[in-house]
Amino acid sequence: MLVSYSPTRAAMPGVSIDGTAMGDIVNLRKARKRAARERDGERAASNRMTHGRTKGERSLEAARSETARRLLDAHKIDPGDAS
Repeated sequence: MLVSYSPTRAAMPGVSIDGTAMGDIVNLRKARKRAARERDGERAASNRMTHGRTKGERSLEAARSETARRLLDAHKIDPGDAS
């Protein structure tokens, strides 16, 4: 029979996985909120990596699009000039 060995549990008997002692009273509402904040923080970090751009990148993109718009408007042919 094989028994798995966990050095953290063997080194600290009576301590749970989250670091609190087995006899400590835990407010479940606070624990749920803390877990939700951690999940939301991880989700926000992944969204920032996927969708986020820095302020400099946004302003550069806005400046480039404005320049392109002005360039196109300057070369626009009016319908009255085509004759």
